[in-house]
Formats: sequence, structure tokens, C-alpha cells
Amino acid sequence: MAGKKRYGRNAKKRRKIKLAIRIGLVVLLVLGAIGIRNLIVKHKEARIVGKMQGVEVPDFVEPAILDEKANSRSGKQLEAVRGIVVHYVANPGTSAMQNRDYFAGEETVVNAHFVVGLEGEIVQCIPLNEQSVASNWRNADTISIEVCHPDETGQFNEKTMAALTRLTVWLLEECKLKPEDVIRHYDVTGKMCPLYYVEHPEAWEAFIDSLGEAMKK
Repeated sequence: MAGKKRYGRNAKKRRKIKLAIRIGLVVLLVLGAIGIRNLIVKHKEARIVGKMQGVEVPDFVEPAILDEKANSRSGKQLEAVRGIVVHYVANPGTSAMQNRDYFAGEETVVNAHFVVGLEGEIVQCIPLNEQSVASNWRNADTISIEVCHPDETGQFNEKTMAALTRLTVWLLEECKLKPEDVIRHYDVTGKMCPLYYVEHPEAWEAFIDSLGEAMKK
């Protein structure tokens, strides 16, 4: 009887060891798969960031790159491009170039990659492979767009919205992103920016839907 008990205990131990080995192998396989996937994702993101360094902006964008010594320039390279963040300038009636020049001011410590103006003009302020100073902890992996507006409501006019759509669709295609990767500053920090599109979420959803439709054309 003692021998049978020992045999039974040994058999249970062997089964437990085999089970532990199987679980360990499964864990290793899962971790390995995750590691490979992460490497692929990082390689893709690095390739996109590298591409942004040499990309030529379309003719509808006016390059007006801030001086490298400007206080608002971070000098940090983007780590990835996982999204596009839309802001509003919160300075009614101002133009794209006026806001770009504000970024160039000695006391200014914020900037954006692009500013979209009231007449549909688009100004580029910093290189596409550089981090903006606009979206808090998302600066490292997003492209930022500041948008002008005619009044205190923060609603974009038709010309501005058309230009914003055109620019955003181009960026989505260049960065291999989807319309749902376009977010508001509000979605990062809870700040009421862009104001009208925080207070009217249906207007924001309509904009996202319009991006999807534009990308199908």
C-alpha cells in the first residue's frame, strides 16, 4: 500500500511538472509573439517617422518653418505617428500667419506643425519629424494642427473646414492612419479645445465621417 501511495504521489508530481512545462512553453510562445509584433510595429513607426523627415508637403501648404532657435521649438524627434490632434487657436479673427508669428515670439513656448487659416490657407510651422509643443504627453507620437476661427464660438468656417479636411486626409494617407486616429486636444487632457467641437460632439463626428468619405475618393 505504501508503494502504491508513493507511486500515486510521484505520478501527481510528474503531471504537475508536465503541466507547468506546458504552461511555461505557452507563455514563452505568447511573449515571443508579442515581442515580434512589437518589433514589427516599432519598425513600421520608425519607417514612417523617417519618411516624414523627407516628405514634400503639398502645394496647398505654405512652408514657414520657425527658426531652430525659437523658444517654442522642442528640437525633439517624433517617436512615432499614431494620431493627429486638432486644436483651435482661441484667438478669434486671427490668420494662420499671425498665429505662426505668435509661435515665433520670444516668450512663446508652444507651437504646432500646421495652422489652418480663415481663408483656407495652411501654414507649416515645424518639420514633420519634430515634436510639436501642443498636445501634452501626446506630443511624442502625434501631428498637431491649430485651426483659426472667426468668433468666440470656435466653430470653423467653410473655407477653413475644407482646408482642414484636405490637410488631414493627406496626413492620414502619408502616415497610414485611419480617420478615428484624428482626435481633439480635449481627448488628451480634457481641455475645452477645439471648443465648438467639444461642446458639439455631433459636429466632430460629422468631421470624422467626412474624412472617411474623402479617403474613399
